[in-house]
Amino acid sequence: MFDFRTAQDLPKPELYRELLSAADALTAGETDSVANMANVAALLWEFLPDVNWTGFYRATGTGEEAELVLGPFAGRPACIRIAMGKGVCGTAATTGETQLVPDVHAFPGHIACDGATQSELVVPVKRDGNVIAVIDCDSPSPARFDTQDAEGIEALATLLAERI
Repeated sequence: MFDFRTAQDLPKPELYRELLSAADALTAGETDSVANMANVAALLWEFLPDVNWTGFYRATGTGEEAELVLGPFAGRPACIRIAMGKGVCGTAATTGETQLVPDVHAFPGHIACDGATQSELVVPVKRDGNVIAVIDCDSPSPARFDTQDAEGIEALATLLAERI
């Protein structure tokens, strides 16, 4: 049994150290990518304050058939498929770069899966230089995420690169 106690009022560097430690403990030695993504989506939901969705989109297909497909998540039902280059998630997957969006309504081509979302952080998970998934965190508050959040989720993406 895993029992992770979270204190959401921790300073962000400490919160992300604890999150990374918990994710490492839960995913170490587990080879099932769905199980690992599911547990990490739940950890993000529990650890991060003021979020309304946390989860994964998996990169599938190649060339014209490439797209993002919904993976494990916590929150309200979400868009199932996202075209590469579309919205915040598709942009992160295509560019391979973290997308830190303080106001989703100002993001060109934003895809509104949940109308309550005001800000978003999307981090690509890369293996051998290729994006295999993105970690998506949404908040109902404007400018909820900052560079400390981006760095914390990027460290998580690095940990997960060989585990999903």
